[in-house]
Amino acid sequence: MKRLADLRAEVDDLAAVARELHDARETLEVLGDEAGGAEEADRLIAAAGARLESLEMAANFDREYDGHGAIVTIHAGAGGVDAADWAQMLARMYLRWAEYKEFSTSVVDESPAEEAGLKSITFFVHGKNAYGMLESERGVHRLVRISPFDQQHRRHTSFASVDVVPEIESDEEIGVDIRPDDLKIETYKSGGAGGQYVNKTESAIRITHLPSGIIVASQQERSQTQNRDVAMNVLRAKLVQRELEEREAKLSELRGERRANEWGSQIRSYVLQPYTLVKDHRTNVETGNVAAVLDGAIDTFIWPYLQQRRRVEVA
Repeated sequence: MKRLADLRAEVDDLAAVARELHDARETLEVLGDEAGGAEEADRLIAAAGARLESLEMAANFDREYDGHGAIVTIHAGAGGVDAADWAQMLARMYLRWAEYKEFSTSVVDESPAEEAGLKSITFFVHGKNAYGMLESERGVHRLVRISPFDQQHRRHTSFASVDVVPEIESDEEIGVDIRPDDLKIETYKSGGAGGQYVNKTESAIRITHLPSGIIVASQQERSQTQNRDVAMNVLRAKLVQRELEEREAKLSELRGERRANEWGSQIRSYVLQPYTLVKDHRTNVETGNVAAVLDGAIDTFIWPYLQQRRRVEVA
């Protein structure tokens, strides 16, 4: 039923493009350039163009897990309290982006820093092609600004790493049998403010997958059972990502390619002082509207990256 709904949505979008172009043609034939006919036709053509561009971008999402939801994890890196604040700023940026896309989100786990910001945060982004789009954000993000935490008002550079994995809802979907004997499950008290049972019951769950050493946690749900289900979803996703990375590494070795480790690379810089600029180092796309980017306007960087990736894959 989900697949059927997705196909219907695609057909409806194509029909809407055809309808808008047909209406534009009829408007010109009936009204011509008079009585606002040209302006109305231009509006309809522009709407059809925007919808067609969106469909063209959606055609990029044909890889195995592109249509899935995404699980985003952000870790503060070098930079002390500024890095923790930067991790929180990035989390807000992605959550705002998801809101603009009308995607639903849910925080799985977060670890507040001592003074300000977050040591780490993990959240779901539920929506069609969410993983296909957000995969472009995986890597290290660099912030340059006058630190609000420095009494001498010096310029600081801080880093935060973003990891994105596809949301996987069942073991069958990945063809991997996660055996209970391979799991070490621990419970602990949830952190954070609010809720009658917060910090009183051990509802939070931490799961360690012993063969791979992957550790996942969930503390935002009200019960151990709910947190366990969420943590298992995150574990499946990380196992899938591990398999994809191993597959890509083997292909790169066969091709004789030498690629930098993406996790340790700097994919984008956000400069707030002495000038304002956000630059993606993979595509060289840049903008001076830093405020809009930090408020969620990141399609400026996502689409060029997808187009570049497509050209490389085709080549």
